[in-house]
Amino acid sequence: MAQARPAAPVAPQPTVPVAPAPRKAAARPKAAAAPARAAGGRRPAPAADAEPGWGRPKKPRPVRGKSRDDVGWVKAHGGSGATSMVEAFGGVDVGARWPDPARGEPRRVVLVGRTSARGLQSVSQALGALKDGNAPQGLELLGVVLVADAPGRLPLSLLRRIRVLRSVARVHRVPWIPAWRTGGRPRSVPRQLATLSKLVGGELYGEGAVS
Repeated sequence: MAQARPAAPVAPQPTVPVAPAPRKAAARPKAAAAPARAAGGRRPAPAADAEPGWGRPKKPRPVRGKSRDDVGWVKAHGGSGATSMVEAFGGVDVGARWPDPARGEPRRVVLVGRTSARGLQSVSQALGALKDGNAPQGLELLGVVLVADAPGRLPLSLLRRIRVLRSVARVHRVPWIPAWRTGGRPRSVPRQLATLSKLVGGELYGEGAVS
């Protein structure tokens, strides 16, 4: 038998260096998501706390006139013109609320507002509070006075709102009086003021001619 030849020695294979695995970058903390923007690129305003109902402040300061029959001028909103009404006819500036006759405050009241869209809306809200019983008992609403917010005629949309107010209350419109803008008195008294003086029973200042 033939003898088996010894196997040839296998040459060692060269070792291939293995590159180290790349380190993973540390994850960066995600920034807080920015609040969604509303239309026009503006961020939504934070929710405001609900305001109390019209004419019902938490701690109203009592106001009293010279007598219980003094007229109380009620502001439907800031800048309504109630201060000019008090200066023209006398009475009491009650503020933006309904007075309480049980506390000695005026029982005869006039609601005052501007003829702007915001003013008419505030007048409507005040009348709604009175109609819904959210006002003290014993009040006598003499009427609503709408003071012009600008010279000239009103747009049709505002006239329609005034027509709605006339269906629930007696409305008196006062024209634009430039002197009131500077804190003065009109040289001639508009006939609307003369008519209003008869309603409230007050003596109108300035004995000038009625225009």
